[in-house]
Amino acid sequence: MTRARPTTDDVRPRTRWRTAATIAASAAVTVAMTMTGAGAAIAAQPSAPPTPVTRAAISPALSEGRGAAVNFVEQEAENAVTTGTAVGPDRTAYSLAAEASGRQAVRLTGGQYVEFTLPKAANAISVRYSIPDAATGGGITSPLTVSVNGGGARTMNLTSKYSWLYNQYPFSNDPNAGLLHADWWITECGCVPAATTPTPVISTPFRPMHFYDEQRLLLGRTYRAGDTVRLTMPANAAAAWTIIDLLDSQQVGLPTVKLLASNVLAFHADPFGKRDSADAFDKAIAFAKRHHLTVYVPPGVYTVDRHIIVDDVTIQGAGNWYTVIRGDEVALATPAADGSVHTGVGFYGKDAADGGSRNVHLSGFTIRGDVRERIDTDQVNGIGGALSDSTIDGLYIQHTKVGIWLDGPMDGLKVSNTTIVDQIADGVNFHTGVTNSSVSNSFIRNTGDDGLAMWSEGTADANNVFDHNTVQTPTLANGIAIYGGTDNTVSNNLVADPIREGSGLHVGSRFGATAFTGSLHITDNTTVRAGTYELNWNIGLGAIWFFALEKNIDADIEVTGDHYLDSTYNAIMVVADWPVKDLYSVTNLHFRDVQVDGTGTSVLSARAAGTATFDNVDARNVGAVGVNNCGTFHFTPAGSEFSLSGSGNDGGGTTGPWFASWELPNTITCDDRPPVVAPPAPSPWIQP
Repeated sequence: MTRARPTTDDVRPRTRWRTAATIAASAAVTVAMTMTGAGAAIAAQPSAPPTPVTRAAISPALSEGRGAAVNFVEQEAENAVTTGTAVGPDRTAYSLAAEASGRQAVRLTGGQYVEFTLPKAANAISVRYSIPDAATGGGITSPLTVSVNGGGARTMNLTSKYSWLYNQYPFSNDPNAGLLHADWWITECGCVPAATTPTPVISTPFRPMHFYDEQRLLLGRTYRAGDTVRLTMPANAAAAWTIIDLLDSQQVGLPTVKLLASNVLAFHADPFGKRDSADAFDKAIAFAKRHHLTVYVPPGVYTVDRHIIVDDVTIQGAGNWYTVIRGDEVALATPAADGSVHTGVGFYGKDAADGGSRNVHLSGFTIRGDVRERIDTDQVNGIGGALSDSTIDGLYIQHTKVGIWLDGPMDGLKVSNTTIVDQIADGVNFHTGVTNSSVSNSFIRNTGDDGLAMWSEGTADANNVFDHNTVQTPTLANGIAIYGGTDNTVSNNLVADPIREGSGLHVGSRFGATAFTGSLHITDNTTVRAGTYELNWNIGLGAIWFFALEKNIDADIEVTGDHYLDSTYNAIMVVADWPVKDLYSVTNLHFRDVQVDGTGTSVLSARAAGTATFDNVDARNVGAVGVNNCGTFHFTPAGSEFSLSGSGNDGGGTTGPWFASWELPNTITCDDRPPVVAPPAPSPWIQP
């Protein structure tokens, strides 16, 4: 989504907040070390032990029943046999380790390899990787050799043209560019450059990010459990190094064939991608609507360099490994009415102002764009417009701006079993008056903004559900974010490894959103390694955080059954921005049956006025005092402006029980920046 411009008002007074220069220097060293491959050597092993299967880089048992039930298995490179060197672990923004799944990966140079032992039969793999950018930006290509059991070598041509962004929001592809916004607050120097004499020098590349991409490969045959897949960086590769983050492997079934259909080939679509097939798709859709048929897209790669407008139609591919609809980003001769300066491949419902589209059903294909820069006015999303009473099922969406961006009002959309990776901005955004809609059993990785979002800008999103999804490594903002709205639910999701300026789960009164009304249910979610360092504020965020920026947050918010694992800072954070801390509060929060396993600092950090109840919230491996209660920083004789109550809250850390009686109801326990104590890795929770 469009991010708010940071200003000096976004940070605390200098008398209360120390400068970020020390932190920035540390981050710069980390980036330099990571990018040059510093790290401990991982010794090659004489035989291939089983490569552990993980979900979000932890044991699958720790998130059982949560997240998407995907048809692939994940194996982390740092757990495999390799002659490469370790990258990480490190959670510092702008580093290759921080953006890796589990905050670790493996670095290869020429001739080095990483080898995975397949846990199940597979005929297809996905490799998540990073290679360097070109010196002047724009990316390079470099080969990676894939062999199974020592033979059958194939080449994957890796590219960095869809990764490596730099600078301030909305970012640049130029590693050598100066500041995009010379008057913005810069945390690295603690200054507003335009108001500083002399103007501070910002080293380039400034804030490198979005390092990773992924690529799929059909292996040509089925291999058995116990067979080994080796990824080797050739000695003559163009890249100076190749980072391997993980391998996903799976058994892909046969392509789906639909005979009684409006086949795009009958309208001269080109399955080899040499000619643009957009007109053929339009003709196939028109024929299907006249004759009440499904549009069928057989196996192939189809070039479509503009939007396909869909209404009252079903479009089915042969499966997203077989049917690929790709397109270049095309500059428009003049800007469109909506502000777009580019177009590209995408399936769009009609605009809501024109009545929107209904009864659209999209399934079984890939949408692969060519978006390499973030221009917020551009409509270059995989799916867009307004789609009521519609379904999106089994798609794979890559390299678009936003995978699925819906502009309501609209009602009754169901997104399911869909994979969205490598986006410049959000994965899915329900924007403005989306109602009775859902995203379920879907997998989102490497977004450039929120993985899943409901944004009630001007008109409330209502009665929507995000359920049983997995969101990993959003490079900016949050795994799942709810901005205003009424009676929405976030349930049974798995969120891991947010990188900067956000966290795992977020509830925010921001971005012009309507007030929260009715209820918001956040139920049975698991976050892993969540909670980033907020660079503008110089504080760590919670794995779940509530932010009152533009309005009170006072709806009935029920957080039930969540698990917060290995939180980098706090598990739970409640905050109001400093300029409005005496205007807006966060009240009516209720936490019940929650488990907190490991925090770098506290279970709860309260930096706002308000109230919350905690019942049966159990914690262990807490790095600091359980409740860090600053309220609104007035430190009145009556105590903190944020009060807590509850019962049955057990466990804690080295400072004792996290919900100690002396901390209630509003005892001030404020430590502006408590020391971070890295917790042990999460483990099964043994109930007493």
